[in-house]
Amino acid sequence: MPNFDLTSLFAEATPPAAIKFAGLPKYNFIGGHNAPEAIPVEALIEAATTALKRDGSLLSMYNMSHGPQGYRPLRKLVCDKLARHRGVNCSEDDVLITSGSTQGLELIFSLFLNPGDGVIVEEFTYASVLTKLRKLEADIVGAKLNDDGLDIRALRELLAERKKAGKPIRMIYTIPTIQNPTGSIMPLEKRKQLIAVAREFGCVIFEDECYADLIWHEGTAPVAIYALAPDITVHIGSFSKTLAPAVRVAYAVAEWPVLSRLVAMKADGGTGAIDQMVVCEYFTSHFDQHVKGLNQSLNRRLQILTEAVDAAFGTGVTYHAPPGGIFLWVKFPDHVDVRKLVAPAAELGISFNPGPEWAADGDAASSWMRLCFALPSEEIMRTGVAKLADVCFAETGFPTRSANTARVASA
Repeated sequence: MPNFDLTSLFAEATPPAAIKFAGLPKYNFIGGHNAPEAIPVEALIEAATTALKRDGSLLSMYNMSHGPQGYRPLRKLVCDKLARHRGVNCSEDDVLITSGSTQGLELIFSLFLNPGDGVIVEEFTYASVLTKLRKLEADIVGAKLNDDGLDIRALRELLAERKKAGKPIRMIYTIPTIQNPTGSIMPLEKRKQLIAVAREFGCVIFEDECYADLIWHEGTAPVAIYALAPDITVHIGSFSKTLAPAVRVAYAVAEWPVLSRLVAMKADGGTGAIDQMVVCEYFTSHFDQHVKGLNQSLNRRLQILTEAVDAAFGTGVTYHAPPGGIFLWVKFPDHVDVRKLVAPAAELGISFNPGPEWAADGDAASSWMRLCFALPSEEIMRTGVAKLADVCFAETGFPTRSANTARVASA
């Protein structure tokens, strides 16, 4: 019988083949993971048992008979959380439960953007957003960031230039609270200015607040943009970062004319029912306590990472210690192209996020690096960063000193 090659029948738009998973690297500074000890396993077992005993029979129906927007008690929990912590006034009918925030991104981008449409993103932004926008063939425009988020004056000039050139911007995508990757928080006055500029130029604001619960001190962040302008804003948030990344439960919030279209587009038969039930049961009683403990742990991990970076790289690198989140955005000297460190670091079991993958203009971020600190232990962080400095010195001659000791180049 002749050999038959199925790969010859793939559609033209098929992406390149994935690499087989070979396990996580030992010194893993990438991804939105969480520490295993931060997962409340026993409490989740209790929550699952309680939820299944009460509502388990509803698993016999798609969406547990609660409709395509998701488990109604969970949507109520989202409304309560947003009201107490983000100043948002919404009802269960304004909430759509999604299978992780990634699905929310895909739905909202697909709803508003046609191929060639202009979309503004922050000059440094979530890598997956850039990937999805390129797949949609959107016209991606990076907007300048300051230490506290978007530079509104520069944004307005950019919008005016695009309008004058006949290439208006349709959407402004922003991460105003624990910006990814910089970790900044946009102040209230700047949020109001952003709303005014968006209204002036007829843009929808896509507000991504997936890290908004991970803030060291309550009250640090102002209210959500959606709370100030729900008529021109679509909002997403997530439970994956606050509870467990493997629990793919997130949400989108919008007024009904928008949300109804997102519901119509979400053609997956519903987000995992048991995941929704467990998240709802556990966080109904434990949300504030859980998040407080998690943030204390993350803050301590950040301190360990910054100590390790300072010891290994000294004053040759710069960063702003974020007020929350799970990542540190580090600037290396201009002559250091972090992309050249990826392969040799991987040989030692070290992984990090090279800046160009997190920037609208990749080359402009060649000396930046994102280091995630939620998963690795103290020992792994300190040892891994020290080994990363070894790699950097071998490839670039920087840093010349580590741990107060001068380095000598090998002959």
